[in-house]
Amino acid sequence: MTDFITQDTVKTRYWHTLEDGRVQCDLCPRYCKTHNNQRGLCFVRQNVDNQIVMTSYGRSSGFAIDPIEKKPLNHFLPGTPVFSFGTSGCNMACKFCQNWDISKSREMDTLMSKASPEAIAQAAKHYGCASVAYTYNDPVIFHEYALDTAQACRSLGIKSVAVSAGYVCEQPRAEFYQWMDAANIDLKAFTERFYHDLTGGHLEPVLETLKYIKHETSTWLELTTLIIPGENDSEAELEAMTQWVVEHLGPEVPMHFSAFHPDWKMQDKPATQLSSLLQARRIAIKNGVRYAYVGNVHDKSADSTYCHSCKQLLIGRDWFELSEWNLDEPGNCRFCEEQCAGVFQSKPGNWGAKRQAVLME
Repeated sequence: MTDFITQDTVKTRYWHTLEDGRVQCDLCPRYCKTHNNQRGLCFVRQNVDNQIVMTSYGRSSGFAIDPIEKKPLNHFLPGTPVFSFGTSGCNMACKFCQNWDISKSREMDTLMSKASPEAIAQAAKHYGCASVAYTYNDPVIFHEYALDTAQACRSLGIKSVAVSAGYVCEQPRAEFYQWMDAANIDLKAFTERFYHDLTGGHLEPVLETLKYIKHETSTWLELTTLIIPGENDSEAELEAMTQWVVEHLGPEVPMHFSAFHPDWKMQDKPATQLSSLLQARRIAIKNGVRYAYVGNVHDKSADSTYCHSCKQLLIGRDWFELSEWNLDEPGNCRFCEEQCAGVFQSKPGNWGAKRQAVLME
């Protein structure tokens, strides 16, 4: 049960007091060490009276209904609408952030919408959404709000989806993912140099999160890598990354390679070419990844799902629109009866590519 201090501020559990009197936040591997009234890097977690509190509970940067494929999740309830929301701030410092106006915000006025966890669950049910996504910024930093919402959703039969960088400590990670039905984790690169220089974080904690989700939970897992020219697009790095995924997570975990566009503090880099994404996809498939996709570009053949056994088209996708559907219940290939990994309904949803804003107040 969430312990409120004020309407928007709640007590948190993952912190401890240091010998010098500062308080260390133990939610993520950044381990921010704060004096009284000081905020951590994420900005929404603050030392108040020598305890760490979350200052944005129940407040959001906005609510919308998206196609589930936009998260991106291609093997989790395809074609269905997902009720999406985020807050502000982030525990990463990515120079290439594509949602910097939300994740880098230090203005509480960014959080103009308000909704209780119960209201979000009820809204998702009202609009016919199969799931709720904690997205736009990283749900790690609004841990308490996301967990309460996930519990409210589960009581109504609504599933929960985390879109995260996976930069979280062991104990809060275990608590969080017991309530998540699916996750798309950003595997931003496969070098410590990239994580240190361009995100302010480290690679190893993300790899530990990936292994934990895959092997210790029932959460459906997909990965996304934003391919940035000259930073994480070398053949050697993509070889190492995809080989690690197959060895440590398994061949059935889908990988999405998405196009970068110049933004935030990396406007000197060119946008990613389709050829680079297709190269990444080819390397992944060569190394045993069964389901590899491209994103932020238009290429139906590289965004569709194929049977890993007989190679027939299973799910046709054009941007976020579904076309062909060749899966029999419960997700078997119609041509050879091989199982396609994922969470599928007997029929695809028909939400399409539309995005619908939702006003909660």
